[in-house]
Amino acid sequence: MPERFGRCDRVINCNYHLNPYKDGFGKNPDGIGTRPRWNPPPPEPPKPPSFIDIEIFKASRAGYDQNNFIIWLQSLFDGTTAAGIIARYHLGTSKHWPGATVFWQIDKAGNVRSGKIMGYDPTTGHRIKEPQPQITWVHKALKLEPFNLQQCYFGEHLLKLEPGKAVAMVESEKTAIVASAYLPNFIWLAVGSLINLNIQKCKPLAGRKVVLFPDLNGFEKWSQKATELQKAIPGTRFDVSDMLERNATETERQSGLDLVDFLIKFDLETFTQEPEPRTIATDQEPEPLKSEKGEKGEPLKTNYLLPDLIRLQFKNWNPYFWIIEPERLPGITKWNLETLSQDINYKHGLTVTPGEYLTAYQQTILN
Repeated sequence: MPERFGRCDRVINCNYHLNPYKDGFGKNPDGIGTRPRWNPPPPEPPKPPSFIDIEIFKASRAGYDQNNFIIWLQSLFDGTTAAGIIARYHLGTSKHWPGATVFWQIDKAGNVRSGKIMGYDPTTGHRIKEPQPQITWVHKALKLEPFNLQQCYFGEHLLKLEPGKAVAMVESEKTAIVASAYLPNFIWLAVGSLINLNIQKCKPLAGRKVVLFPDLNGFEKWSQKATELQKAIPGTRFDVSDMLERNATETERQSGLDLVDFLIKFDLETFTQEPEPRTIATDQEPEPLKSEKGEKGEPLKTNYLLPDLIRLQFKNWNPYFWIIEPERLPGITKWNLETLSQDINYKHGLTVTPGEYLTAYQQTILN
C-alpha cells in the first residue's frame, strides 16, 4: 500500500489521516483512473570500500622505540619473537597520541582497509582510558574524506599465507598478537567487538576449522553467533572454547579475565619447550583404579578403568578444545592434564596423577 495512506502517530499535533477506502484505493488498488501509483525510489548501489594509501601504511612501520605497546611486547618476549610478531601483523606507530600503536586491518587481497589507533601503558600493557579513551581510526586522524570504512578482521591478511591452517578468533588485537606466540598452531584473528562477528566478515573463513575464544562471561553470546555462522557458511566448522569459563576463579571472573591474561602467566620458553623423549607402553591394560575413599587396594565400585572414564568425560567435553601435545606445547598440555585429572578425581574420589591421565588418554583418544 502506498505510504500516503494511514494515520500519523502524532494524533494531537498533526491529525493526518488518509483512509484508502474513502480515497477509492481500496476499490481500485491498481490506481486505474485515479491518482498515479506511488513507487519507492530504487535503493542506492553499495559503495565500494575505501583504502589507505600504501605509503601512509609504510611510513607507520617505524618509531618502535617510542611505541608503548611494542615496548610492553618486548618485555614479554625475546627480540626475535617480538620482531616476528611486529612483522607478521604489520604493527605501526602513530603520533596522534605519544606512544600510540596502529593495528592495521588488511584484507585477504592485501588492501589496507584502515588502521585502529590505540594508546597503551608500556608497563602494564593495558589500554589508556583516562582521562579519555585513546582510540580512533587512521582515516579520521588524517581527515581523509570522503572515506567509506568497511572493516575486515585484524590479521585477515594471514589467511592467504596459510590456506590450510585452523583459525582462532578473539575480541581484542592485543590478545590475538600474544596468543599467536604461545599457540602458533592457529592463525589468530581479532574481531574488535561482538557486533563484527557476522556472516559477511566471516566469508573469508569458508572451508576452515575456526575456534572462538570469548572473554569471560561471553560464552553464551559467542555460542549463539557460532551456531548462526555454522548454518550460514557451509563446509566451515565453528567451535567455541569454554576453557576460561570452566577454570576461572571468582576474582578472575569479576575482573573479566581474557585469554591473554591466562597465557602471560607462563614463560613463553617454558610453555613451548620440548620435554625429554618419553616412551609410553600402549600394549598393557591399566590396573583397575583405586578409590581414595575406600580401603587400600579396593577397586573402583563401578569397575571402570581410567580409559572408560575418559571416554565418559569427553562425551560432554569436546576433545578439540583440549590441547594435549606434550612435545610441542608442554605448557598448556601440563595445565590441561592437571585440570582433566582433577575433574576425574573430584567426580570419582580417585587420586589419578596428570602422568597417569596422559598414558590413559593416549590409549583412549589417540587409538
